[in-house]
Order: sequence, then structure tokens, then C-alpha cells
Amino acid sequence: MREALGVTLARLGEDNDRLVVITADVGESTRARYFGERFPGRYFNVGISEQDLIGVAVGFALGGYVPVAVAYAMFMMRGWEQVRNSLGRMNLNVKLVATHAGLSDFADGPSHQALEDIALMRSLDNMVVIAPADAWDVERVLPRVIEHKGPVYVRIGRDYSPPITMDLDYEFRIGELYSIVDGDDVAIMGYGPVLYNAVQAALNLRKMGVSAGVYNVPTIKPLNEDLIRRIARRVGRIIVVEEHSPRGGLGSAIAELVSGMARVRIFGVNGYGHWGRSEEELLRFYGLDEESIMDSVLKLLNAPS
Repeated sequence: MREALGVTLARLGEDNDRLVVITADVGESTRARYFGERFPGRYFNVGISEQDLIGVAVGFALGGYVPVAVAYAMFMMRGWEQVRNSLGRMNLNVKLVATHAGLSDFADGPSHQALEDIALMRSLDNMVVIAPADAWDVERVLPRVIEHKGPVYVRIGRDYSPPITMDLDYEFRIGELYSIVDGDDVAIMGYGPVLYNAVQAALNLRKMGVSAGVYNVPTIKPLNEDLIRRIARRVGRIIVVEEHSPRGGLGSAIAELVSGMARVRIFGVNGYGHWGRSEEELLRFYGLDEESIMDSVLKLLNAPS
């Protein structure tokens, strides 16, 4: 996903001479340096100082540029006060791109695993919150993010990017969700690489006679409220899977929206993360693997009304 980020930013810089990229000394690990190598006059490194990262981005926005501030998701949160007061409150045209989100920085453990970032950003008025499913989604999302007028938080992972949307032909629009697998018994909604496990679970459940739909929800805020309500009324059961705390993320947003229309179960990451040898290992550890999702669907379907 970070490779797709670097390549796409560099490509977008060809057509937009007002686009600038700012990093907090993570140009190599986020692949933002691809932009810097092509456009050194529009690439800035503020050092390990995320508050300054936001402040410099705000200054560029006030000057009429389109700044993209890139940092690890966990450490981007160090600048949350500046995001709130300098960026969000003034509704400025700054794009925050947070990499290594969720469990994707498996080897560095809990100190580097951002599991509360969506809740923090979702609470801010004016802030659009987006989380692509895979590298192909990153390529779809970034051009629309740059075109959008106003603050946007984009959350992506590190390297693990199984092909979820590779064969899907859709144009990303902010606020939309996309059907990956059709189903009428239960709807599974989520974002990011964990959706791959949801798709595999749905395909295996189909062999058992269970019709589970899977939806990619790359825009966490704003949601397509009408469509989600229609799905809730039709299936009556929604499972949300996300590499995030079960409090304040997509699951919370959907539960707030469909209260009284459908039963909602949220499966996320409780705690502060964990060390692992791979992202897949940590997804299993937290019950976000294919087998756990299948088990959750069956339990929800068999639960008394």
C-alpha cells in the first residue's frame, strides 16, 4: 500500500504544480520520497516533529497550495491538537496521509500500531476519513482526495495488501461503499486488508448455504447513510470488521446509524496492539481471520432474536 502511495503521489505531481508533500522524516519508509525525487522543490522534511508537520501543511494551504502531510498513523496523532485547532477548525485544504496504520507495523509492536486514529479523526467536524482496502484502492482514492476541497485523513497500511479490489471496476467517490460479494442473510462491512478475510469467509459460507454479503467501505466519514440503512433493513444483521478499536471506528458509526433497524456486531482490536511476525498472524490473534469471521457470522445467524 505504501508503494502505491509513493508512485501515485509522484504521478499526481505531474499534473498539479500546486501539490506539495511534507514528511516527518519518514520519506523512505512511507515512500513519499518518490515525490521528492521527481519534484525536490515541492518536497519538505520537517524532521521528527509531527506538530510542525501539521503547522507547515496549514501554512501551505493558506498560501494556496495543496499540501499532503505524510507520517506514520500512530505518530500523526501527536499533532491532533494542531489538526483540530489549526486545520479542522479553519476547514483548510490539507490532506493527511497516515501510513503503517492498524496492525500493519507488526514487528514494532503496540507503540507503533495506531488503533484509535479513526475515532479521533472521525470526531472532528469537516474532516473526511478514508481507508482504502488495498493498493489498487490507494490508486483510486488519492486523485479524488487531492481534488476534494477541505481536510481529509487517509489511513493506509504498510506492505500487506492482498488483492481485494484488483478485479473490480469502479470509480471511487467520497462517501460511497462498494459491494464485493452479494448476500442477503448478513452483511459484512469493513475496510483495509481484513476485507480479504471477509471475502474468503463469505465464499466458504456460501458452500454451507449461508448468503453473506461483503462491502468495502473506504469512506468512513461521511457514510452513505441512505444505502447503509437500506442494507440494514434488507438483511437485518451487520458485522463490521476493522483493524481498529471496536470503539469509535466504522463499527460505531454504523451502529449509531442503524440503531433499531439491524443487529450490529463489531469485531476490532481490543487493547493497544501486539507484537507479531506478520500482519496475518496478528489478524488471527485478534479474531479477524477467515475462520473467526465465519464463526461470528454463524453465531449471529443462530442467535435468538
